Amino acid sequence: MVKRFNRIWSIAISLSLLASVPAFGDIPIVPPISGGSNNGISGPETAGPGGDNTQSGPGASTGTGTSTGTGTSTGTGNPTGPGTSAGPGATQGSGTGGNVVNTLKQPEIQAQGAVLMDAATGNLLYSKEAETKFYPASITKLMTALLVAEKCSLDDTVTFSKTAVTNLESGAVTLGLVEGDKLTVRQSLYGLLLKSANEVANGLAEHTAGSISKFADMMNARAKELGCTNTNFVNPNGLNNSNHYTTPHDMALIARAAFQNGTVSKIASTLSYQIPATQKAAARTISLGHKMLYPNDARYYQGVIGGKTGYTSLAGNTLVTCAERDGVRLIAVIMKSKSTQYTDTSALLDYGFALKSGGSQTAKWQQEGAKWYFVKNDGNRAANEWMTIDGADYWFDSDGTMATGWRHYSNDAWYYFKSGGAMASSTWVESDGQWFYLGADGAMMKNTVTPDGYTLDASGVWVK
Repeated sequence: MVKRFNRIWSIAISLSLLASVPAFGDIPIVPPISGGSNNGISGPETAGPGGDNTQSGPGASTGTGTSTGTGTSTGTGNPTGPGTSAGPGATQGSGTGGNVVNTLKQPEIQAQGAVLMDAATGNLLYSKEAETKFYPASITKLMTALLVAEKCSLDDTVTFSKTAVTNLESGAVTLGLVEGDKLTVRQSLYGLLLKSANEVANGLAEHTAGSISKFADMMNARAKELGCTNTNFVNPNGLNNSNHYTTPHDMALIARAAFQNGTVSKIASTLSYQIPATQKAAARTISLGHKMLYPNDARYYQGVIGGKTGYTSLAGNTLVTCAERDGVRLIAVIMKSKSTQYTDTSALLDYGFALKSGGSQTAKWQQEGAKWYFVKNDGNRAANEWMTIDGADYWFDSDGTMATGWRHYSNDAWYYFKSGGAMASSTWVESDGQWFYLGADGAMMKNTVTPDGYTLDASGVWVK
């Protein structure tokens, strides 16, 4: 959303203060369909930010289809005294924003799917395609490790079968084990989570359940116990299979449980471990694949407890990370990434820790005459930037003024900001006697049919 507004030019119509909104250079101030300077929407501009204009739109028509919508604003901003208005949603204050607001802008995540979970409550602090099914790749091994840690003794011996060491796809990561090799469950778990060895996952599955298919059944049953609703595992390692999938939300639930398990948490945070010699391999030291735990790595992130990496050609890069600061524990899940998994995770964790710290509560609204401004946490007014405040999207001009009315974007898209400043989306707006529909992203739709079945012409006007 931020990029979309970086090139917004200040063509604006306020609702009843048209004359007070400065034009940009010599560009005329007009609605998207010219023919007047009044957009036909009433409502007091002295209402505080966050006031709403409720449009009944074409959908409210009766009989012959004539619109009954008046566009009258229903938001008053809750004035708290003569000549002053409170900030958005305020329940206290003197009109200068004494209310608490969440001004943290959500991170721009490049991966196709992502969530950030508060591990203490299970609440999602951020989500992107949270319930969409993705291939997990090796982050599957967190579920494998959790089940093994819950069901087996760490000192048990795992004997690797021919099936375990050969039931792999070409290029799969292994520990170099062959049929008949033996490791303890503890050693195997290190090989599973540090090296991401796929034959080790198979061997642990067979040791725990008797077969890979039975272990997959156990994985799915445990997933349901954890509240997963869109997950299906068919193997313990995450190698490509069209029926092996999960969602960012479900994966966060699994990771939350995994990092509550002392054994899994300890192993997944270990940087290196020595695997003893086996039949055809000398003793070898393996290292953790998750780069955010290494202090000398540029991707290091203070507070990361542990995590698991993943990659296949179908899954892309996947990453699960558990981090904790000042008693706040977060779970970040990235799925279907194109090599942005670490930057995405850092952005999520930065956002989550800032959100949980309550640092956003120093921000406030300010009113000067009929204009509204927003003072950020650093004490500076928002200017020439996009902000999400209390869940609504706002644009602030270069002089810091909160935008209202129509705005034109350089890609020929029109947007509408309500009298209270919030960008309108998925709604009808009446302007100069004509009706326009704003899509889910806020852009005025043109030459199409709206979700509620009305036809729009090439100018975006409802064809009655």
